[in-house]
Amino acid sequence: MIDSVRRPVTAHDVAKLAGVSQSAVSRTFTKGASVAEATRAKVMEAATTLGYRPNLVARSLITRRSGLIGVVVPSMTNPFYAEVLECLSKALEPEGYRVLLFSTAHQENSDPIMEDVLRHRVDALIMVSASLSSRFADECKRVGLPVAMLNRKVDSPAISSVTGDNTDGGALIADYLVQTGHRRPAFIAGAAHSSTSRDREQSFYARLAQLGQNQPLREMGNFDMLEAMAATQRLLALPEPPDAIFCANDLTAIAVLNVMFESGISPGKDISVVGFDNIKMANWPLLGLTTYAQPIERMARKAVDVIQAQLEDISTPAIHEVVRGELIIRSSSRIPCSIQVSTVDGMSIWQR
Repeated sequence: MIDSVRRPVTAHDVAKLAGVSQSAVSRTFTKGASVAEATRAKVMEAATTLGYRPNLVARSLITRRSGLIGVVVPSMTNPFYAEVLECLSKALEPEGYRVLLFSTAHQENSDPIMEDVLRHRVDALIMVSASLSSRFADECKRVGLPVAMLNRKVDSPAISSVTGDNTDGGALIADYLVQTGHRRPAFIAGAAHSSTSRDREQSFYARLAQLGQNQPLREMGNFDMLEAMAATQRLLALPEPPDAIFCANDLTAIAVLNVMFESGISPGKDISVVGFDNIKMANWPLLGLTTYAQPIERMARKAVDVIQAQLEDISTPAIHEVVRGELIIRSSSRIPCSIQVSTVDGMSIWQR
C-alpha cells in the first residue's frame, strides 16, 4: 500500500496552532514587519512544531519581489571574484536577499547574458568587473531595475558605480618601487578591454614619468595564468631583465612568482613582484605577495547600500564612489625603510 503524500503545512495551520491570525504569521516571516515579541514567539514555536517554511514563490507573487539580487561576474577562476561574492552574500543576507549568480565567461561585454538576467526577475543587479551596454542600461531603467557597477567605473549618469582607487594604487606602487631603488620596472597588463587594468597602468606610467624614470617595459598577461607566465619568461629572457614587475592583478603576480621559482630567481631579492587586489592567497607564506589591497568588504557594503536605496526609491540619484586601499608589503618585494611602514592587524602597510 502506498502511503499518502503529506499535505504541505500552511500559514493557516501555524496560525491555528499558535492561536493567532494568519496575517500575524505573515508579518512574523516578513523582514521589517511589525509584530509583538510574544506573538512572534508563539508563531515561531508553532512553525517549528509543524515544520513550516514560508513559500517564497507564493510570497513573491504577493510582494512582487523575488528576494533575489543578480550578481554578474566575469569568471569564478579568479579568487578575487569568489571573495567579492562572499562579501556581497554576507551584506545581502541580513537584508533578506539571496544572490543569483551569472558569469560572462570573460566576454568583452555582458549583453549575451542580460536577456537571461532580465528573465529571472531579480530585484536588483550588481555587475562585478563587467560592462553594461547603453542598450541594456536603458532597458534596466525602463523596467525599474536598480543597477550598481562594482570594481568597474562607468560614465553613465544613470548607473551607480563603486570602485577601488585604481589611480591611487598605480601611483602608490610607482612611488614605492622608486623609493626602494628600482630603476627597470615592468608592467604586465590585464585584458585590453579592462578599464581597471588601464587605470592602474596609466597612473603607474604617469607617476614614474613625474619621478623622472624611464617608461617601464610592458607585456600582456590578459588576466590569464598561462599568458602571464609566458609574458614573464619573455621579460626574464631580455639582456637587461626588469628589477621589478608590477602586475595588473594578484593572479597575474602569482603566475610571475611561479616562473621565478622555477627559474631559481628569488622574489624580493633578485626581482620585486607587486600585485593588485590582496586576495587571500597573497598572504600564503610561500608567496608572500606585496600587493595593493582593495577594500572588498567596504566596496561590497557600499554597492548593497546603493541598490537598497534604489529599491526604496528608483529615482534615487546615481553615485560614483571610489574607495581607497593600501599597499601591503610582503616578502616578494624589497623591504622599505621602517619609518615608512606601519603595522595594522599584523600587516605591514607602506606609506608615502
